Amino acid sequence: MSDNGNTDEHGGTAMAERTPVLIVGAGPVGLAMALALWRQGVPARILEAAEEPQHGSRAVQLHAPTLQIFERLGILDEAERRGLRVHHNSYHLSGGRTLRVELGSRNEPLMLPQQVTCELLEAALERAGARVERSTRVTEVSQDERLVTVKAEGPDGTVLIEADWLVVADGVRSSIRDQLGIDFVGEQVPVNFLLAEGRIDGPFEPGAVHYFLGKNGGVVFASMPGGRIRVSAGVPEGYPFTPEGVQRLLDERGPRGLSVAGLDMINSFGSQERVAERLRVGRAFLVGDAAHTHSPLGGQGLNLGLQDVHNLSWKLGGVINGTLSPAVLDSYQPERLQAAREIVRNTHRFLKVFTLGPAAARVRNTAWSALEATGLLRRWFVPLLAGWRVAYPDVLGGAAAAPGRRTLPAGRTLPPAGHRAPAWLPQAPAAGGAPFRLVTLGTADGGPEQAGQALAERHPGMLAHDHLIGRRTGFLLLRPDGYVAAGGTTPAELARVPRLLARLAPCRTARTTSWRSSGLRRRSRTGGEPCRPAPRRSRNRWRPQRRRPGRTAR
Repeated sequence: MSDNGNTDEHGGTAMAERTPVLIVGAGPVGLAMALALWRQGVPARILEAAEEPQHGSRAVQLHAPTLQIFERLGILDEAERRGLRVHHNSYHLSGGRTLRVELGSRNEPLMLPQQVTCELLEAALERAGARVERSTRVTEVSQDERLVTVKAEGPDGTVLIEADWLVVADGVRSSIRDQLGIDFVGEQVPVNFLLAEGRIDGPFEPGAVHYFLGKNGGVVFASMPGGRIRVSAGVPEGYPFTPEGVQRLLDERGPRGLSVAGLDMINSFGSQERVAERLRVGRAFLVGDAAHTHSPLGGQGLNLGLQDVHNLSWKLGGVINGTLSPAVLDSYQPERLQAAREIVRNTHRFLKVFTLGPAAARVRNTAWSALEATGLLRRWFVPLLAGWRVAYPDVLGGAAAAPGRRTLPAGRTLPPAGHRAPAWLPQAPAAGGAPFRLVTLGTADGGPEQAGQALAERHPGMLAHDHLIGRRTGFLLLRPDGYVAAGGTTPAELARVPRLLARLAPCRTARTTSWRSSGLRRRSRTGGEPCRPAPRRSRNRWRPQRRRPGRTAR
């Protein structure tokens, strides 16, 4: 469709430019989305209203699941070189007690200014063959069942763009969200924050995030690359945003002996707790701050947006490249809505704990001491802060979304669908391969390996198989984003996997044209409906097989 009836400034018909995916917003989330698609061979186009790239540190704490995304995007090594690893958190309670919590390699975040994150993502995007179109503001969005049409004003005037899919990453004040008629549900956080960065002198342990939880309020004191320190705290109305005001915070709420040596930045900012009512309208998807926003405590904001990208990019890329049915896209909204609402609830609790009055603060400190003494602070709270405990409803398998967070059943040795893959499982290669990975577990001469291999042979291009030798018997079907699509310990549970794959596979009768192979002049065409499930093949038991080499499961 090249003539959409729009007219140019001279009264003629404007010819629309075509792209499989249009991304609006070139912050870190939009850049990551574009890069993830280009690495799958999908040439996404990205527009940005601002004239220049983002400046300033902004969101600096990148948690471990986000660093896995960086590895898949090919920027982790450079991020590590320019960032600072945090090895522990210290919680300083009133009365002089300090709870020093070692995070462990699985939970250690990286402190990296957002400006650097954007630089790394954009450089990688340019290496992939794309560029950000700056000074280009979207003014109108419309869509039908076949495509999205966007009108934008750029340096060369008005441009019309037709896209198969639209990804909205234009921030918390998203104008496109409003055009799509999506409510941004929530309220303003009733706390004003001070944020300062620079040089602080005094006796403190570097390479850590320090939470000072005193009787007079709290203050966060975080190490950053280059020997700089970030200081943040909730402050009352009218508080002075000056070096003297920052020094006063350190004196009243922090330890003795800290002094401001020089500040590069002092800002006041507020925050909101809001989640979009919907994350998808037709062919348009919301990601990042356009989809959700919350209190800055815990450093979750950018991480949450990048996880949106991690969830959506493999699904959208698979649909466009013809390896997945459009039905897979139906899972994005319920999965990421649940994740966003959970994070907003958690950060709300963090804020309440952080801003307690003197009497309640004493109760909090007692409770935290008990958590530390029992080991729960390290085993439960640290993974929660890192983002490992976010779980999805099992909508990918066809189940209805249920409200609230799904908990792991007691006594279960393998995580169910919607939970993250266990830490002991070796990661899949960062690039290439089939959309799903089936990992079977058991002895070298047992039936799970044979059953898994047979499944992979019946689903070429859709399923890769790997067998781990160990005492436990069972299987895990893994998604590209590190979540479990299905799992179990019996042949009956494994027999359900072909039906799930058939639901998510493109129909063989549908015409498909990959953007990777055909170029930008042709439009990818995939069937709008998933295939019917393949006939069920009965398997009453694991069949024994000859010994084959394999890796060992813990």
